[in-house]
Amino acid sequence: MAKICLVGAGSTVFARNILSDVLSNDELASSEISLFDIDETRLSTSTIMAQRICQTLGIPAKVTATTNRADALNGADFVILMMQVGGYKPATVTDFAVPKKFGVRQTIADTLGIGGIFRALRTIPVVFDIAKDMEQHCPKALMMNYVNPMAMISWAMADKFPHIRYVGLCHSVQDTSQFLARTLGEDIANIDFNCAGLNHVAFFTKFEKRLPDGAREDLYPRLRKLAADGVFPPKEAVRFEVLKRFGHFVTESSEHFSEYTPWFIKRGREDLIEKFQVPLDEYITRCENQIAGWHNLKKELEQSNEPLEVTKSREYAAAIIHSCVTGAPSVIYGNVRNDGLIENLPDAAAVEVACHVDRNGIQPIRVGKVPVQLAAIMRSNINVQELVVEAVKTGKRDHIYHAAAMDPHTAAELSLPEIAAMVDEMIAAHGNLLPQFSGVQA
Repeated sequence: MAKICLVGAGSTVFARNILSDVLSNDELASSEISLFDIDETRLSTSTIMAQRICQTLGIPAKVTATTNRADALNGADFVILMMQVGGYKPATVTDFAVPKKFGVRQTIADTLGIGGIFRALRTIPVVFDIAKDMEQHCPKALMMNYVNPMAMISWAMADKFPHIRYVGLCHSVQDTSQFLARTLGEDIANIDFNCAGLNHVAFFTKFEKRLPDGAREDLYPRLRKLAADGVFPPKEAVRFEVLKRFGHFVTESSEHFSEYTPWFIKRGREDLIEKFQVPLDEYITRCENQIAGWHNLKKELEQSNEPLEVTKSREYAAAIIHSCVTGAPSVIYGNVRNDGLIENLPDAAAVEVACHVDRNGIQPIRVGKVPVQLAAIMRSNINVQELVVEAVKTGKRDHIYHAAAMDPHTAAELSLPEIAAMVDEMIAAHGNLLPQFSGVQA
């Protein structure tokens, strides 16, 4: 029987997706589900949710819940991270509000940019604490991280805890491959693709259709024609512009990708915002909707004893656990230390590549080189990621200034003194969420 620990289990909607996937597998139906969260109310709601999934499926899985992280982790085989350090309020609101005062607008602010930098600074130490608990209570467990900023956390974990089994997981590869197939009027079941890069900045290097006679059709010419003719969903204008200019399609959504570069969000250029339909402050709206959705689900769970609907999601966690437990192989896209997997990116960087999974765990597949122009985009993000990880490792506040100064979008908007002032105000606003930097100078 596998023990699966969910850290941040109060993220009830996401936990529901993961547990629905996992417990729908007959081989995992007797698993122990260990739920941990610091919020007792949310933890209680997620416990009801997990029990109701077991009721719907008619399975004997054991569900436990605790606010004691060590107890939750004790003896775990798999540890799934899904928390948001600092919460929507005050942390995420601060990530948007302070930069906006300085003229830096964002869309999601969880991966790169000034918002991504500060999300990493407050999150990586918490992930390190979880890793320390794992060393003591479940040293052989596999940590599966869904928390952003994915690349920075994955880089930091590989650097600080190389002996902890780890993979970072996202759904952008799955979502985008299905989006491209739909856009072309094709069935994703007939599509073969290769994808490689960084989380949210990975590109499809191959996108082909299998034909009845065994031949393969390269679908990129059709995609490039759509880009050239302007025939695509308007909200995806950013990604099709990047396809047109750089030759390949990026995995993450247009609203995300617009803030990883200096090209789409600029002060005084409302024409760009309109042309590329960049949804500023998008994550604020999403958080408000997610909170409302959680309250609706809480009410539904508390007022009804009906079996809870169980549906499959697009996440990789269940496939990984199933392969590790049964040995049945699967292929997923995971975030791991590069170590030569992508030759023209730094070895220490965290890359997102295809991985084979079986009883031996996560086995990344070597890519070779990615097209040079794509590597150049990735390295502009890697510069920021490396400096943030260095700031966490050393506790040097100066490296936060360096990271913000090298960020493509921030640097396109502000001068160096303005960047320093913004960083100082962000540190002050985050207060006790950044104890290692508050009042500390390099």
